[in-house]
Amino acid sequence: MSDLPFEQAEGLRIGSVEFVSPDEVKVSLDIDAPEAVALNAGTPRLFPRVNGYVLVPVDSRLLVGQIEWITVERSSFPKRKGMQDFGLVDLPYPMRRLSLTPLGTLRKDGEGNTYRFERGAGSLPTIGSSVLIPTDKQLRSIVESGEKRRVSIGTSPLAADADVSVDPDRIFGRHLAVLGNTGSGKSCSVAGLIRWSLQAAKQAGGANARFIVLDPNGEYARAFQQSGDDNEHCRVFKVAPDQESDIEQLLRVPIWFWNSAEWCSFTQATAKTQRPTLVQALRNVRGGLGDAEPDQLLTVRRYLKMLLALVQMEYKSGRAFKPFPHSKNLFGALEKSLESLRAFLNHAEIASHSEFTELVEEIEELGVPRRKQYAELVYSTKELDKLNQRIADAIVALGGVVESDELMSSDDPRKFTGSDLVRAVEATAQLLGVSEHCETLLMRIRGLLTDTRMKPLVSDQEDETLEKWLCDYIGNDGSNAPTVSILDLSLVPSEVSHLLTAVVARVVFESLQRYRKVHGVTLPTVLVMEEAHTFVKRYRENIEDADAAAVCCQVFERIAREGRKFGLGLVLSSQRPSELSQTVLSQCNSFLLHRISNDRDQEIVGKLVPDNMRGLLRELPSLPSRNAILLGWASELPVLVTMHELDEKQRPHSEDPEFWGVWTGKNEEGDELTRPSGWNEVVTDWVGGDA
Repeated sequence: MSDLPFEQAEGLRIGSVEFVSPDEVKVSLDIDAPEAVALNAGTPRLFPRVNGYVLVPVDSRLLVGQIEWITVERSSFPKRKGMQDFGLVDLPYPMRRLSLTPLGTLRKDGEGNTYRFERGAGSLPTIGSSVLIPTDKQLRSIVESGEKRRVSIGTSPLAADADVSVDPDRIFGRHLAVLGNTGSGKSCSVAGLIRWSLQAAKQAGGANARFIVLDPNGEYARAFQQSGDDNEHCRVFKVAPDQESDIEQLLRVPIWFWNSAEWCSFTQATAKTQRPTLVQALRNVRGGLGDAEPDQLLTVRRYLKMLLALVQMEYKSGRAFKPFPHSKNLFGALEKSLESLRAFLNHAEIASHSEFTELVEEIEELGVPRRKQYAELVYSTKELDKLNQRIADAIVALGGVVESDELMSSDDPRKFTGSDLVRAVEATAQLLGVSEHCETLLMRIRGLLTDTRMKPLVSDQEDETLEKWLCDYIGNDGSNAPTVSILDLSLVPSEVSHLLTAVVARVVFESLQRYRKVHGVTLPTVLVMEEAHTFVKRYRENIEDADAAAVCCQVFERIAREGRKFGLGLVLSSQRPSELSQTVLSQCNSFLLHRISNDRDQEIVGKLVPDNMRGLLRELPSLPSRNAILLGWASELPVLVTMHELDEKQRPHSEDPEFWGVWTGKNEEGDELTRPSGWNEVVTDWVGGDA
């Protein structure tokens, strides 16, 4: 059979166009059009079928339409061509009609019998145009469109099981949302996308892929660590490594990774007093001011550096030059510092340095005119410049070094210990005169450092460095470098689960930012977030004190907005899209939609998808497991896809529980199935052997 549009019209015609609009074409089916199975397309095929494809010749091309609905309407009995039906009674007669959504055009590719699909319709058909059923070759040309079809993910049941492949640059580069109810196959789809991408990259000679999976339920370790699998190097980081398996990496997120916003959210620091104290303490401790001090000289130098940082902060902010109450903070801090500085004069070694005594006298002179009733507390630039110089001279005289007059950032991941931070908070609170207001802040920090559940996660190790952490979690060069890093968050205490997730995601993002800055190119990395509705949840933007959940969501919103520029792709998997941040969802350009039953979730998805696919989305509530709708930037056209099936050992540990099998003691194959209670082992693992 010829593939030319007009030569094939008679053999493949199924109806004619009777209504045309930019987003809908209505078709009247011929009397002899197939009613259930089409035999005129080369192979038997179900037709007509909702969401199937038909063609309409337009100019020299074929318009591709997707069937949105099929109906039967009453009409006059149709007249047969070339014949006269004399005496025919004009009674109502059932006529089949269907509606099409224009998707794009199909045109001949070169001189061969191949076709190329192009998204969008340059011109629309006219009334009376023939409507054709596509051949198998044409169907495959529609679904198997695109130039960089590198990773096969499944087949299309609506297009003669044509192969559905994606371009990793598209599906990961502009973020992907995998949405669907529990049990619809989301986790298997995510695991499959990772596995199939790695296999395709390996076959192409590559070995530099990087996937980081944040796994709140501990599902993915089994999917990538079965014996004999050499497709990828996988590292699993857990709170408590399993000694009976290959999982030996301890999940670690040191406290010196946390930035000021994360510390404030965890400690619930109040905005007026505790937060400024904590931020200043972080600046001090990251600058080395919180190190253990073996003698009095080092203690004094640390105190003077803290005082210098405070004066510089008030100077740069301009508050010291403004009238009451802005300049009250600096005046109160200097008055408070006099008590400590005078106490240091009791040590002969310190008092012997004239620079130190001159500093004490300078602060005393600055305070005299400002202690009077109704005195103006404003400082001049000359006074503060002189004070800064006095403090710097005293530090140098006592054996210290003033590296820079710039304030140390409170967010740079510079190493410090928990005890360093406690001392820095105490000293800063004392300097600011707010010690009585910071007791609860210190109590929360000490609680974190002494909690036996959290200590292994956040405590510092001597050999822990930022470079080593990035090599372990993101990946290093070499044959043993991990391509998949799975962070098992299932046993992370709920108090810090959002916080640790936020820290990991932010550190990965900021490290890739600096990678591009240093090397001039990006390092493509994919960050996968399971149960995204828990960690990327909507929050109220007007709240003054952001909690850990809000901080976590803000990190992912930033990644969604800016990650593409720095080579960080985002994959979100969620069963409740209506609870996800709309900022993150709106930045996802590709969607893999499994079965979605909830009306609210369907409404959200319908608003976010970039295609006018009302009919295709109506199929969401009835999709069987492993079936999904792929649409957006990753696909040339929205397509219903049956995902490739994973081997049982390659699936995430998320299968449905076998209630009946356990109750009856036998599985489906008749083998014995028992579940001993074993609570003693559970308690031992939970609270320790001495409980």
